Amino acid sequence: MYRARDQVENEEWLATIDDAAERLDLGGEAKSRATDLFLSTVPVADRSKRATVAASLYAGALIAGNRRSQSAVADAVGVSRLTVQNRWKDLLEAAGLEPPKW
Repeated sequence: MYRARDQVENEEWLATIDDAAERLDLGGEAKSRATDLFLSTVPVADRSKRATVAASLYAGALIAGNRRSQSAVADAVGVSRLTVQNRWKDLLEAAGLEPPKW
């Protein structure tokens, strides 16, 4: 769970989620899930936030049924595909969700 204060403190990163979701042509549900995941697991270090944005978008799209490739999400956010690959499952687990077992 997150606080309203988290939203205010992370406006820049929430705008990054919005911009990347637009580039990926993701629907409102995927963007909302990504925002919730990000705010529920927001890291303290600014250098980790871009990676968390990417992992949140990838996982949010999966949850909403608007699956996008890790490469597409990474390109939209400006991180490597490996960053998305290494973080999305841990992000889901930290949010109390179980990642798929494919």
